[in-house]
Amino acid sequence: MQRPPMEEFALKETAPKIAGSGNYAGDKLTTTYDLVEQMQYLYVRVVKAKDLPPKDVTGSCDPYVEVKLGNFKGTTRHFEKKSNPVWDHVFAFSQMQSTYVEIVVKDKNFLLDDFIGKISFDLLDVPRRVPPDSPLAPQWYKLEDKKAEKLKHGEIMLAIWRGTQADECFPDAWHSDAASMSREGVSNIRGKVYLSPKLWYVRVNVIECQDLVPSDRNKPVETWVKVVLGGQVKRTHVSKTKTVNPIWNEDLVFVAAEPFEEALLLTVECHKDEVLGKCLLSLNGVQRRWDNKAVPSKWHNLEKHVLVEGAKKDSLFASKIHLRVCLDGGYHVLDESTNYSSDLTPTAKQLRKAAIGILELGIIGAKGLSPMKTKDGRATTDAYCVAKYGNKWVRTRTIIDTFSPSWNEQYTWEVHDPCTVITIGAFDNGIINGSNKDLRIGKVRIRLSTLETERVYTHSYPLIVLHPSGVKKMGEVHLAVRFSCTSYINMLYKYSQPILPKMHYVHPLSISETEWLRHHATLIVSSRLARMEPPLKKEVVDYMLDTNAHIWSIRKSKANFFRLVNVASGFTGLIKWLDLICHWKNPITTLLIHILFVILILTPELILPTIFLYLFVVGIWRYRWKPRHPPHMDIKISYADAANFDELDEEFDTFPTSKGSDLVRMRYDRLRSIGGRIQTVAGDLATQGERFHSLLNWRDPRASALFVTFCLITAVVLYVTPFQVVALLIVFYYLRHPRFRTKLPSLPANFFRRLPSGADLML
Repeated sequence: MQRPPMEEFALKETAPKIAGSGNYAGDKLTTTYDLVEQMQYLYVRVVKAKDLPPKDVTGSCDPYVEVKLGNFKGTTRHFEKKSNPVWDHVFAFSQMQSTYVEIVVKDKNFLLDDFIGKISFDLLDVPRRVPPDSPLAPQWYKLEDKKAEKLKHGEIMLAIWRGTQADECFPDAWHSDAASMSREGVSNIRGKVYLSPKLWYVRVNVIECQDLVPSDRNKPVETWVKVVLGGQVKRTHVSKTKTVNPIWNEDLVFVAAEPFEEALLLTVECHKDEVLGKCLLSLNGVQRRWDNKAVPSKWHNLEKHVLVEGAKKDSLFASKIHLRVCLDGGYHVLDESTNYSSDLTPTAKQLRKAAIGILELGIIGAKGLSPMKTKDGRATTDAYCVAKYGNKWVRTRTIIDTFSPSWNEQYTWEVHDPCTVITIGAFDNGIINGSNKDLRIGKVRIRLSTLETERVYTHSYPLIVLHPSGVKKMGEVHLAVRFSCTSYINMLYKYSQPILPKMHYVHPLSISETEWLRHHATLIVSSRLARMEPPLKKEVVDYMLDTNAHIWSIRKSKANFFRLVNVASGFTGLIKWLDLICHWKNPITTLLIHILFVILILTPELILPTIFLYLFVVGIWRYRWKPRHPPHMDIKISYADAANFDELDEEFDTFPTSKGSDLVRMRYDRLRSIGGRIQTVAGDLATQGERFHSLLNWRDPRASALFVTFCLITAVVLYVTPFQVVALLIVFYYLRHPRFRTKLPSLPANFFRRLPSGADLML
């Protein structure tokens, strides 16, 4: 496969005319809307009409309003047999090709609509409004006939003004760039803000049962408990107490979203799947906790199906089950990969701390988008963008039939942790051509910790997608990003704190359990967002959350392997350099190393301060080459440019595979499952090495500044402190009593885990 040129996938700095970057010389938007280009709109708000003259033979009319500006025309809904209609509809015209705007009131008919009245406005007389000015008050206007003479009956209330996309009417207005859409379909292309449902862990501690009634009392009773919550099913192990009073004392963890729609169903079963009883619990009455304190356990009655006159009925009987059920809010329910999560706060609001900053994103536009479908025999694309950070999702309006859309929409998020990632994806709206699926165009991930505070980054990001035929650039998206912090000290303090909430370390979840819960959390989020209007479809949510990232891919495995090789290249270079020293390839260098070793051996107290001072000097030296641009998708680190067709065919194969015989399918799936775990381990190892490299490469300027400062302070302290004292303190600290230990990770571990890696740069 021929490799594509790297320049095609490079990040490009842009200079849009926005107020926030200093490149804009005109009137500014509001101070909260300064990361996008200013777009001029003519707004027409049609409120209502009164005393409309009758047009039908029945003595009534079916009125609607038609607003025309040049070649663009928008209409309101029509009312049947109503002379005093109320529309309250806003129109936004982006292209003012005419010198006047005309508002026409018509009567709806089967063949030809009747003219009722009109009113025209010269665009030169239209006032300009800039928020935060109050909305323009609508007023009554007398309707005119076709000869511009006032009618005896009929008035219309409306307001007309010039504005920008900062106007509060902008999101819900009918836009002239969507003129080809029907009035009913406009709602599916408008921009919206979505909030993910609040997710809780449901912890069910199955303790024991009492007085079970099996069908055969003469055999040992092997019982277990199956717990069902929506589509989540788990079961305990078979009780070691094979009596009618079994004991389990097992914890089962599920994930649920508010408002709780499913109840918790527990069934006690024995051999041959015989149901000995069931219990239905509503989550609305379950106790919520946000610490590690145990909640009180309760006994619950078990119901059992009994036959009464040939029909099944539920009957209460003496059997009981002992449970401890709670909603754990001290955890963070992960619906993303922990390597690039956008939200690390606990579920319970009692544990949430104040925000440390503000993230502002301006989605300016895109260019060079690839055709995604055909319409009337020609290629076209109806693009929109989705951005996800924390529990807030935003969706821009859909720009119809263009490969270079201009959105110019700005959004804001609160930031609680700088070591988080915002994801921006571009999609093609399938509802325009009647399709039920939105096609992905590409996405971008930006780690906040790699951004300098208060700086506006304006870049054109390549939209890269991997296809069965290879990696392809689908276009470019223009973004403006600004990360502002309210307290620099609080932001730096975050680097010393655990990444996840305390409960993840006090009562940790296993890796397999975490993956299982993350999978179901993603299903819950996608199903809830798909029920909103307009829906955020499942394929969009899955693509934004990388739900298939765990599936085996030989390309990803190779990419992670080469990441490991790149990390180890520094150690390999050191070994080669020492080998050159040993072989006297450069006698002067070898003599200097001899002198250095003699000095360090004779004065061992200089070893540690010299190392830290060396790291400090290297860190300061490399400051000149710190990245000037935010990170973006890298096809080289993803090994996407070198994957062959066979590897891509395997990656895009269905799971389970659809190739070969049943035996080959079984072995192939098993290999992919095992390979996926190896891939994850290799990626984690590479991540740790890349985090070590990021200490001094200034990819995260705040972390590198902290580390360089620490090296300087440590070097000074170690210079003035006897080496023996330092060694004793290290030994005493390492051998300290368990009373002085904590289950939470240490400060250096917290700092190290917050460092950026190449994981958020991979496709």
